[in-house]
Amino acid sequence: MLPGMAGKPRVAIVGAGNLGSALARSLQDAGYAIEAVIARSRGASLQKAKQLAQQVGARAATDLSDVEARLVWFCVPDAAIAAAAQSLAGQIEWKGRVAVHSSGALGSDEMAALRRRGAAVASVHPLMTFVRRSRPSLRGVPFAIEGDAAAVGVARRVVRDLGGLAYSIRKKDKAAYHAWGTFASPLFTALLATTEEVATLAGVSRKAARQRMIPILLQTLANYASFGAAGAFSGPIVRGDVDTVKRHLRVLRGAGAGREVYVALAASALRYLPAKNKNSLKRLLDFPTA
Repeated sequence: MLPGMAGKPRVAIVGAGNLGSALARSLQDAGYAIEAVIARSRGASLQKAKQLAQQVGARAATDLSDVEARLVWFCVPDAAIAAAAQSLAGQIEWKGRVAVHSSGALGSDEMAALRRRGAAVASVHPLMTFVRRSRPSLRGVPFAIEGDAAAVGVARRVVRDLGGLAYSIRKKDKAAYHAWGTFASPLFTALLATTEEVATLAGVSRKAARQRMIPILLQTLANYASFGAAGAFSGPIVRGDVDTVKRHLRVLRGAGAGREVYVALAASALRYLPAKNKNSLKRLLDFPTA
């Protein structure tokens, strides 16, 4: 056990964006003391850090000088992790401390500069979406963790205290893992935006479409949760209704990217989900029969 890690270590958060803000509040709710919120610079970043620090009883700063926290959690963009670690490496004594970052795509080696200074490092990524004006609960959220054994041990304990579910991931799997997460939320959101555009072809405004889609979206997710993808799949493709798909493709010529998205998703459905008349539908979509 690292010194000062037997209980709940004091925490410093680097970055006050959507993830850093949600994490700081969740850690505070779980009984962790947030000592400092570190900003990259003195402009808007520092102002956001001050606002978050005030909310969680911490202080805002642009460096780690005089910070005693044993756990330093980096919540900065992926491209900034290595540079942030390098810039903070010489500011404090890192031996006996744990440094983690929350990139889904990158491994713990991004913080090699801190490891060389004696820190135990890890990547700790929650499979959750964080946007402005939303504060999702981390209870039940899976966290993918990899890194040095000491840091992984601390991270697992913290995740447990947050109510999350910790599991191990290999460094080489991080990019694929993050692509999976991108399908689950950002690209799903892109699909919803495309769906709103298709609604305009039926004379429905985007705003009205969003309101009217909520019941079917919620039921689809409920079906998926209960029965899996195959059991939740409905509509003309599962029925093998070639004529209806033809009508869809015809009207979607006026939907911008909507037709391309429809064809791609229909082809995916034919590959992964149950459907009748697959060969006829494949020919219609110009999808290989092999």
